[in-house]
Amino acid sequence: MTDTQWDAAKAAPGSAYWKRNLVISLMGSFTTIVAMTLLLPFLPLYVEELGVSNHAAIVQWSGIAYGATFLAAACVAPIWGRLGDIYGRKLMLVRASLGMTIAISLMGMAGNIWQLVALRLFVGLAGGYASGSMVLVATQTPKDRSAWALGVLSSGIMAGNLVGPLIGGALPPIIGIRGTFLAAGGMIFLAFLATTFLIKEEKSAARKQAAKASGGWKSIPDKGPVVAMLVTGLLLMLANMSIEPIITVYVAQLVPDQGRVTMVAGIVMSAAALGSILSASRLGKLADRIGHWPVIAGALAIAGLLLIPQAFVTASWQLIALRFLMGVALGGLLPCITAVIRHSVPDSAAGSILGLSISSQYVGQVVGPVLGGFVGGHIGMPAVFLGTCVLLLAGAGFAWLVRPKEEA
Repeated sequence: MTDTQWDAAKAAPGSAYWKRNLVISLMGSFTTIVAMTLLLPFLPLYVEELGVSNHAAIVQWSGIAYGATFLAAACVAPIWGRLGDIYGRKLMLVRASLGMTIAISLMGMAGNIWQLVALRLFVGLAGGYASGSMVLVATQTPKDRSAWALGVLSSGIMAGNLVGPLIGGALPPIIGIRGTFLAAGGMIFLAFLATTFLIKEEKSAARKQAAKASGGWKSIPDKGPVVAMLVTGLLLMLANMSIEPIITVYVAQLVPDQGRVTMVAGIVMSAAALGSILSASRLGKLADRIGHWPVIAGALAIAGLLLIPQAFVTASWQLIALRFLMGVALGGLLPCITAVIRHSVPDSAAGSILGLSISSQYVGQVVGPVLGGFVGGHIGMPAVFLGTCVLLLAGAGFAWLVRPKEEA
């Protein structure tokens, strides 16, 4: 890429349709995430309905079916990002919403566990609406509003993660498990129609030509900030997910009434997400004003320090409050990560590099629970919080060291 092309990409003011695109992307991302996560409450029941009878096998196949989507998505996110650079980001959203409509509807017609796992893999391969929306909004929004816009979009995505399981718990008793899958497919089909007819993307022949000619990673002038954001994305998901395998057992030590353990554990899991929903757009707006790097380093450091008292709580309300505050601190990371990558790479490589960022976050989603379960089982549950604290503080220091000199 020539200096002229790079300067033009940095100076791009944003699409004239960026506000409309943000609204449709927000609605579409919320809808698709709800449809993706509503199966969580009834997945083991559906696995049993498909012919798996042994209790251990039901748990195992439920984990495989759930994780298959993230594994597949992590592998193909950079590929879809690069194709979006070349052929347009809207096209990737249309592809993802149509693919997810078909796959999730077919899940309601699965005849055995292998078909369900295959369809979950297909969702990961063909989907990615929410991550594609992040790319579209990042590249279409004016630079001075990008972190705020990405914060709004992040809030919608996290809200979908909260609402999805609630709907998944309420619908099956009314319309059945298979009917719930068909209803989810219908929801995503509405997102497909809105995306197809309402999102407007300004095409650039120069960007398409540059995207085909550029080497993606090779076209980045300063790779340090991008590497830091890939690491930060991994740490964000690792910090959120490391507690998942041990949370119910940990809460059981804090709650006298064992009948309330699962309810309290669910509240603890939701507290961080709720905090992030409330803070994402506000921290994004702050980052637009004072710079992304102070917000990133500060969020990692504060979240890391909040993990220390979580290892020593004596009551469930303390854990809930601390997880909520940790979510507030981490809420600004996702929009800032995306904004920094967007401003650090040429427009022709934005999709492929943001795809790498999404893959790193999926890696964190996989590594977090595995690492948390191993450490919690072999060393002790407080070690999970303290170990994650060390990783977040190290990430904060790394982000501060590699920040561009103009933000020093």
